[in-house]
Amino acid sequence: MVKHQPLQVYEKQVFVSFVTGIYGCRWKRYQRSQEDSSRWECTWFIILCSSFFLLLFWAYFWLVAQNDFNEFNWSVYNRSGEWRDETIPILASTTVGFSYITFLMILALFHISLGQQMNLYWVHKIGVLATLITTISGVVTVDDIWGDEWDILLVSLQSTAPFLHIGALATVTAISWLVAGYVVRRERSNFHVMVLLIYIVILLALYLAPLTFTCPCIMDRHSLRPRPDIIGRRGAPMLAPENTMVSFNRALQHGASSLEADVTISVDGVPFLMRDRTLRRTTDVSKVFPARQHDDASFFNWTEIRSLNAGQWFLESDPYWTVETLTARDRSRIGNQTVCSLVEMLRLAARANSSALLDIRKPPPEHPRYRSWFMDTLWAVQKAGISQKRVTWTPDTDRGRVRGLQQTANEKLSVEEIRQRGITSLTLHYSKASHKDIQEYLANNVSVTVYPVNDPWLLSVLWCSGVPSVSSDAPQVLQKVPYPIWLMSQNAYNFIWITSDLVSLAVVIGIFCFQKWRMSGMQNYNPEQIMLSAVTRQSSRDVNIMKEKLIFSGQPRVC
Repeated sequence: MVKHQPLQVYEKQVFVSFVTGIYGCRWKRYQRSQEDSSRWECTWFIILCSSFFLLLFWAYFWLVAQNDFNEFNWSVYNRSGEWRDETIPILASTTVGFSYITFLMILALFHISLGQQMNLYWVHKIGVLATLITTISGVVTVDDIWGDEWDILLVSLQSTAPFLHIGALATVTAISWLVAGYVVRRERSNFHVMVLLIYIVILLALYLAPLTFTCPCIMDRHSLRPRPDIIGRRGAPMLAPENTMVSFNRALQHGASSLEADVTISVDGVPFLMRDRTLRRTTDVSKVFPARQHDDASFFNWTEIRSLNAGQWFLESDPYWTVETLTARDRSRIGNQTVCSLVEMLRLAARANSSALLDIRKPPPEHPRYRSWFMDTLWAVQKAGISQKRVTWTPDTDRGRVRGLQQTANEKLSVEEIRQRGITSLTLHYSKASHKDIQEYLANNVSVTVYPVNDPWLLSVLWCSGVPSVSSDAPQVLQKVPYPIWLMSQNAYNFIWITSDLVSLAVVIGIFCFQKWRMSGMQNYNPEQIMLSAVTRQSSRDVNIMKEKLIFSGQPRVC
């Protein structure tokens, strides 16, 4: 008696081999399995997901923090004493890590979609752990040396929230294919129900998320205020050495209406421009006065300060990667720059018919000019010949002695406190100036200047909020922003929001219905019919057919 064993058909699964091979180094068919993944491999999938979302957060943070890269490098310099662009290795490692984890995440989702058992290769496990630990270390380090920068995340959502919402909605809608395929199985458990409930809660939260958005650029186009005035913060420090005459000239050439400078008083009473406590970073004091390079800049006299070169450091360190764009004439001029006095800067502002914002660093108590610093500053203003009404300074002290000049507070105050102090303007960091606060200040005739504003998205948000002026390290960038990068009426956004939600809901319901129909059809299908129909459909070039075995039971072998 001869028994015929059914033909076994193996399709060429090139894509499956690619997915399982790269993810788990399982290139052969016999190495793969469609059984449920083990708890250990599910744990690794959770670790992979955690790494992906943490890196997504980390990458978004550095994307919006470009506005403050100069502040970050300055914070690192104050700790290490060496000026380096620390953002380059951070951005490079973040790009590599995010690309790697995203690729593994896509492969893992393909495993789920194809019903393949997940088995992450040990090399990838090491890579995922290394990436996760490195990212966590980076977050902890940034929180330590630059903790205030986390505020930019909330500020950036005023500009990016509508677009992030659409992206998240599309992603969660696409994931419904995997969720539906998982929960419509016949052997349903409490865990399946929990997964479905979690998915529904996330989906509903996304549908209603725009109710929590505060986006100043969702407004009537006719309510948009005039473009904010641009203040050159230390001039145009990305194009020339900060607080030098070349830098201030560049700022005026790129549309700055005012100039901002950091003022220090020398030991002989001459106000000069210097941001740092010492002269090490922006001058050649280490060569000229090596024994005094760590001394406070205010303990040098003006003759000593004037003898220092204040431009060569910019050409050598190239802090903003802009030196290559300079002409030979510009490089020569920058290389011969000296420390700028307050009088020189104010005279330039007077000739350009612009205003000046002075951030004055009071000398330490042991300084000879500790009690007369404000008189030294007043003398410089009078000598420069600029109208006192066009000069604003901080801090808001010695108001009784400083008359005629405009004074501003660099701290957030209530309207009552502003009236009590008799000031009419505030200079605030962008993280301290919310849309609601700005509207309240403007309603009470209090002018607000926000700093630092270097990216177009932040200028757009503040423009829509009605801010009269912003202080920027990059006036050449903001000059190219003649209009907010996006502006939308409330009715238009409501239409986009509701339409997106309805389309997403329809797609999700359609996917669940299709997966239910597909699963019920597979459960009612005869496995032998599936095999035989597969044999008849596939051509000999697409399948490898094992030869039929003849099994003889109870009969002598026939030759």
